[in-house]
Amino acid sequence: MIYLNLFWTFFKIGLFTFGGGYAMIPLIEQEVISQNWLTYDALYNYIGISEATPGPFAVNIATFVGTSQGGFWGAICATAGVVLPSFIIILIIAALFKKFSQNRYVKGTLSAITPIVCGLILATGLLVAAKNLITNFGFWDKALAFDFWSLAIVIFVFVIYFIYKKATKKTLSPILIILLSGTMGILVYSFI
Repeated sequence: MIYLNLFWTFFKIGLFTFGGGYAMIPLIEQEVISQNWLTYDALYNYIGISEATPGPFAVNIATFVGTSQGGFWGAICATAGVVLPSFIIILIIAALFKKFSQNRYVKGTLSAITPIVCGLILATGLLVAAKNLITNFGFWDKALAFDFWSLAIVIFVFVIYFIYKKATKKTLSPILIILLSGTMGILVYSFI
């Protein structure tokens, strides 16, 4: 039963989310927490790992959650569930694209979805930042405390990024930013 539940949950998430993996985070959070599959802390740890792991974010988070609930087959079911809606929709769009690409209703719908997707991604970014900078964020029965070490890591990485950009006139690779952030997190949190 868990396999079907994982598939169906991630199928719904994949079907009703526009804008990619980051726009899925609010839906993933709602579904995973309401079904008691993960705690908030575990979910945000999985989100961080999914962002740093190669591959599409939605596939990574579905695989991690599926593995935590049903092992290998849970991972397969959750991953298939999140990928299948996009696959089906892209097949349909590819078949009908020329016919509907200039339709004013289609253009209007896509134009209306754009700010919504931007809002979802911004809200997710703010929630992830709040969760990482404020201890016990989301647990209103516990005292909130600001995590200055997390802020110090963010500032350090931004300073390195801007120094590199100023010195070389190039942007720092996102891969190097992730590695630098991860290394700083390991160093800082290993010694405090």
